[in-house]
Amino acid sequence: MKTAGIILLVLGIIGTIIFGIEAIQQSETISFLGIEIAATTANWTPVIISVLVLVVGIIIMNVGKK
Repeated sequence: MKTAGIILLVLGIIGTIIFGIEAIQQSETISFLGIEIAATTANWTPVIISVLVLVVGIIIMNVGKK
């Protein structure tokens, strides 16, 4: 169980970093009355799934310790 948790943890970290960078790069900044407004057209679903995989990996690693 601990090995599966570590694998999920690593995949979650890598996915969060890669998809997070892609999502951030797809945002546009608009200046309106001196205020910077960021609008994004990115799909945040892969980032959310990666974070969930990361959390599941942490949970499995902690359950495996008992």
